[in-house]
Amino acid sequence: MRILVVDDEPAIRRFLRTSLGSQGYQVEEAEDGTAALAAMSHAPDLIVLDLGMPGMDGFEVIRHLRESGATLPIVVLSVRADEAGKVRALDLGADDYVTKPFGIEELLARIRTALRHRLQQEGERPVFKVDALSLDLVRRVVTVAGAEVKLTPKEYDILRLLVAHAGKVLTHKFILNQVWGTETDVQYLRIYIRTLRQKIEADPEQPKLILTEQGVGYRLKAPD
Repeated sequence: MRILVVDDEPAIRRFLRTSLGSQGYQVEEAEDGTAALAAMSHAPDLIVLDLGMPGMDGFEVIRHLRESGATLPIVVLSVRADEAGKVRALDLGADDYVTKPFGIEELLARIRTALRHRLQQEGERPVFKVDALSLDLVRRVVTVAGAEVKLTPKEYDILRLLVAHAGKVLTHKFILNQVWGTETDVQYLRIYIRTLRQKIEADPEQPKLILTEQGVGYRLKAPD
């Protein structure tokens, strides 16, 4: 797998080149957004992208890539306090984010999840399974530990959307627009997420399937 690392800090690029290279990834580097777009001619499989760069920043890179039809996974590096930046990057089309300072094990896990999600999208299976949850996408049947669970149409639409992007953070805005067709009150979404968890989680108070990304949105656990 070929990974493009885009960051204006040489120390970060050097650290990622060594760390990712030790895991068998082929690493290419770009120091800014313009160089990142130029490197797309080398067909990377995934981009690790810093947001705060001089000139063309990470937001512009994401926007340009998604508007051009590029579907490769984008894992964003974001400063910890920049919650609004995370949301904006995800809304533009980033697949995930890791906060700076970051641990390499977390970044590697995010990369594996993003790559797995992309492969699943390319060959989406008719039955989705993770832990005790199973969703038959053709028959629209949801089961937990083999027992069928009845969902309302809106609950199913939310779960189906999360399944289609399993492992990826979906912002409140994205879910609302996709399910309701408009950016309605986020409180509606929280209510439906709560009822969904009551139906599919072993312990709704300690969810293991539908995970909350605080202040950003939700993520459905990806299959192993």
